[in-house]
Amino acid sequence: MMQKKSKSAPYYNIGQLRVEYWNKLKIETSDLRRCHKGSTNEKVHKQNVRDLLKELKGVEGFFAFPGKERIQKFENAFISNEYASLAHMVAETTRQLLGDSYKSNPDFIGFDEQSMDSAEEHEQYHSIRKNHFEVLFVDNITTEDEQKLKHSLRTLRSPGDKFTYDVLIQRSFQDAMIALLFNHNIQAVVIRYAPPYYSKQITPVIKPYAEEVLKHDFSSKSETDLGPFMGELIKQFRPELDTYYVTDTALGHLKGSTIKGFNRIFYQTEDIQELHLTIIRGIAERYNTPFFSALVEYSQKPTGVFHAMPISRGNSVFKSRWIHDFGDFYGRNMFLAETSATTGGLDSLLQPTGPLKKAQEMARDAYGSLYTYFVTNGTSTANKIVMQALVKPEDVVLIDRDCHKSHHYGLVLSGAYPVYLDSYPIEEYSMYGAVPLEQIKAKLLKLKEAERLDKVKMLLLTNCTFDGLVYNVERVMEEVLAIKPDMIFLWDEAWYGFAGFAHNYRQRTGMFTANKLYKKYNSANYRRRYNEHIRGLKNGEQSSLPDPDKVRIRVYSTQSTHKTLSSFRQGSMIHIWDEDFRRKTENMFLEAYMTHTSTSPNYQMLASLDVGRRQVQLEGFELVEKSIEMAMVFRAKVNDMPQLSKYFDVLTVHDFIPDKFRQTGLKEYYSKNEGWNRMEEAWEKDEFVLDPTKITLFIGKTGVDGDTFKNKFLMDKFNIQINKTSRNTVLFMTNIGTTRGSVTYLINALLKIADALDEEFKALNDKEKEIRDKRIHSLTKEVPPLPDFSYFHPTFQAVPGVPGGHLREAYFMAYNEHNYEYVPLEDCLSIMDAGRTLVASTFVIPYPPGFPVLVPGQVVSDQIINFMTALDVSEIHGYRSDLGLRVFTEKALNNEKPRTPIAKRPIEKKKKQLI
Repeated sequence: MMQKKSKSAPYYNIGQLRVEYWNKLKIETSDLRRCHKGSTNEKVHKQNVRDLLKELKGVEGFFAFPGKERIQKFENAFISNEYASLAHMVAETTRQLLGDSYKSNPDFIGFDEQSMDSAEEHEQYHSIRKNHFEVLFVDNITTEDEQKLKHSLRTLRSPGDKFTYDVLIQRSFQDAMIALLFNHNIQAVVIRYAPPYYSKQITPVIKPYAEEVLKHDFSSKSETDLGPFMGELIKQFRPELDTYYVTDTALGHLKGSTIKGFNRIFYQTEDIQELHLTIIRGIAERYNTPFFSALVEYSQKPTGVFHAMPISRGNSVFKSRWIHDFGDFYGRNMFLAETSATTGGLDSLLQPTGPLKKAQEMARDAYGSLYTYFVTNGTSTANKIVMQALVKPEDVVLIDRDCHKSHHYGLVLSGAYPVYLDSYPIEEYSMYGAVPLEQIKAKLLKLKEAERLDKVKMLLLTNCTFDGLVYNVERVMEEVLAIKPDMIFLWDEAWYGFAGFAHNYRQRTGMFTANKLYKKYNSANYRRRYNEHIRGLKNGEQSSLPDPDKVRIRVYSTQSTHKTLSSFRQGSMIHIWDEDFRRKTENMFLEAYMTHTSTSPNYQMLASLDVGRRQVQLEGFELVEKSIEMAMVFRAKVNDMPQLSKYFDVLTVHDFIPDKFRQTGLKEYYSKNEGWNRMEEAWEKDEFVLDPTKITLFIGKTGVDGDTFKNKFLMDKFNIQINKTSRNTVLFMTNIGTTRGSVTYLINALLKIADALDEEFKALNDKEKEIRDKRIHSLTKEVPPLPDFSYFHPTFQAVPGVPGGHLREAYFMAYNEHNYEYVPLEDCLSIMDAGRTLVASTFVIPYPPGFPVLVPGQVVSDQIINFMTALDVSEIHGYRSDLGLRVFTEKALNNEKPRTPIAKRPIEKKKKQLI
């Protein structure tokens, strides 16, 4: 397959470009101020300043701050040779911009504070911290009308407002869409009339970062349709934003899609105050946190506590002489809000009717689901809830063998038959990738051939994996639904909760894709396409498109909110986009929810889920983009610094994803020679992509294994915490809390480790060097095997020769201690060579990698024993090094018979050809 080269750019994103250009301008203007008049240096710096001002003017046109007026002041000072004033203004603006201080009260930051009427007014505004945002107005108006609009809106503000905003005018369709991609401060969009399509301000420096807009051409749309169409696009790129439409079109002529597509429609003759109040109200609604606010209010009420929980109100803590320090550490508010009450302004998680219900509805809207449920005991429990709610004994579940252990235990609880799917191996780095779509389809077609497709209920995949591999969710769902149109999808998005707030990521989430496919399959265009496709099929050929008359969109996503967003530990959510939920599933789901949910949920955790939703709706786009940028900066530093690249390599997209799964040919996000590769096309088309916030560092060249590197170097010396290691890698993650300072600290730590390794290696004698070289060779060249799932022993096969096993039966069979025995690991291969089949009686889960290499009822293979022998981890759940591997006795296997109801079905005739 011919793979084309990805487009590249000198900076990762426009945010990084702005930081670099403003810092360069600050340095150049400072140097210019110190130059002697008429000197060569002055000429050089003047030209550099002139070029930077020109470039920044093109960039800053998409931001309200610092604004065109301030850039004009810079230009005027430059032309007038007022270099000291220019340097001061640039330094101050750079400080405000990079420090985000302008977001508190930008109206009163800068060089015009003397225009305030009094010192009291100055003090008043600077003592109030306000939440500031920008409103994008899309309208081809004159500069004079722009100033009138800004003035009119400013006059409507008052010092007591909780929010303030600046106005950003864009005069074309393209400019407006580019501003939405670049400017994370925009919280609302006002589209007035029909703007012209093409931009007149796209400069070469910003063009690489605007490709997501420029690759489309919607100029053929009529002017009357362009405004409403922009409203539709905004919901794809920035769905969290409030959108308003200003028009003169009579209500009777407005299309229903236009009316539904905007938060509100205004007419040009209406009072601008109404528009202002509506904008503020829209922000206030998203800012609202129903449960957190109710909990704060409750904590301030004088209350007599005559129920359980002595810790409530802190009475048992602050009165104590022995645990008072515990109260001092957490503070009084934590205990004032600690209660088991479900009334008095609060709510019940098990049957919410008040603020918790509202909080979950707001989370539903934020994450794009039909229903959202809060979970207070982690995604492990969320996974079991969904499994129990949707599958019953003897249903078949296609499941990624490498998924979290909670799914496997969920299968035990439900009694469903797992059909295990194997991820492709990444043997060089001792880890697994993801499950290829062709394997999923092959298993489905085999079940179809065996007349077992009606028993298949669910496909369960991890998106994204611990190491950052992300599925093409739309492609998987489309091609699976073509075979099994009522398939239920469970996407474990434990490490992907942030994904709904960045455009590239969002299109690979379960909720976004469910909504997209539902609209697609219910459209007349799709029905025509499907009918044409069916007419072109040969007799007996499998359709690659779902039947619109049969397909049902049923998608569930479990999310560890606490892993990637702002929530206390164990705070999780279940998101549901199931068009049959109310009709088929709701009762069972609520029963499962009741089964696993505590009657005493932690209210602080629930409040954090509520507040975390507020945060991502108002600043998720900014924070997620910055977390990606931090990851990219780290990648570049490791690649560019010789002292780091001597010992460490950041694994690339090519290292993780074989060529056949990368249709666009993207190999890496950054290279020293070519800069940043644009990843938008790959995220749109490739079967698998790599989440750049998951940074896997190859450390084989250090001669230190992953577990030792984590504990001895990162934790003990620098107190740097990480989650995952393999034999020769360590995994770093950036998130919305990662700062430039923390990335700098990590780079500094790695540099010190590299220096220490230099000194250590210099001091080695010949024998020690030989030992060290052997360790490096082992970590870089001696690759341990990565076994696939073998098969269920015939005793535990649902149907002989057909995928699917009695996991629950095998699990509970081991409750009888006479049914199992221990076999030392070193004896397993010889026993197997002698002809005995060893069958696991328990889950065996090494950490890392953290998924079962054996499940109850699974036959032990040579590859699995070799893998376990090669493991150098200290933690293997289900395996006792002092006793050995726990397996079923031969007597237990011979006496135990598989269930007969399914085996009696007329499938026996086909079983030989299916094996």
